[in-house]
Amino acid sequence: MTSFDQWERRIGWISFPGFLRYYAILHVLVFVLQIFRPDIGAMMDFDLAAILSGEVWRLFTCFFAASQFGTLSPLSLVFLLCAVNFMFMVSDGLEAEWGSFKTSIFCYAGMLSILAAYLILPYQIPYGGLMLYGAAFLAFATLFPKVEILLFFVIPVRVGILGVVQAAAMLVTCLGSPALFPFYLIAFLNYFLWAGIPALRGTKRAVDSARRRRRFNAAKLPDTEAFHTCQTCGRTDASDPSLEFRVGQDGNEYCEEHLPG
Repeated sequence: MTSFDQWERRIGWISFPGFLRYYAILHVLVFVLQIFRPDIGAMMDFDLAAILSGEVWRLFTCFFAASQFGTLSPLSLVFLLCAVNFMFMVSDGLEAEWGSFKTSIFCYAGMLSILAAYLILPYQIPYGGLMLYGAAFLAFATLFPKVEILLFFVIPVRVGILGVVQAAAMLVTCLGSPALFPFYLIAFLNYFLWAGIPALRGTKRAVDSARRRRRFNAAKLPDTEAFHTCQTCGRTDASDPSLEFRVGQDGNEYCEEHLPG
């Protein structure tokens, strides 16, 4: 029984099936609200001074403050719909692999990591609430790298490739803005613990297993190679498996028919 199984038996009530689905839906609702109240994002965003003065709701609403998906247009609505639908797929995939309890803990840990980054770092990173999507997608890409989706509704591409592209883009962004590196490191801590490190361990075990298999196969004698050969007649245990062999007084091997007296 894993530690998550033990935790689930004790505190399974905190599980939230479909958490990422509802998280995405809340982003859509805030997106709609911002159409009518463009200033609502500033009212929801993380602001430590405002939080300390009593606006504690910002600890939760800061995850949805950056819900703008470009300017309102048919194209932005189509991409929003596709992004939400894709996140539904990611949510279902993670829950199918991990179960709703472990996936819920993954999401909770991601949100706490983002809050920790906000509180620890002396600067604020925009779009911090979207980092949970990034961590969930990387986890999905790590678990299901061969799953294919239609990029731009046309191009079939494996999710694993998109995961590598996202990781590379984050690395390039950090090279251009080094201040983002500690934020990404903290905000994606749940990905490293739930998917990244276990995947590296699994890869290492697979490599070690393949290496041991190659050593074993190299050490095995070919099926046609014999252990015993009669010094007199030349027959072997490979050519005649029923023969018995003995070592003579001269130190050579002989079959039972030609063993010196």
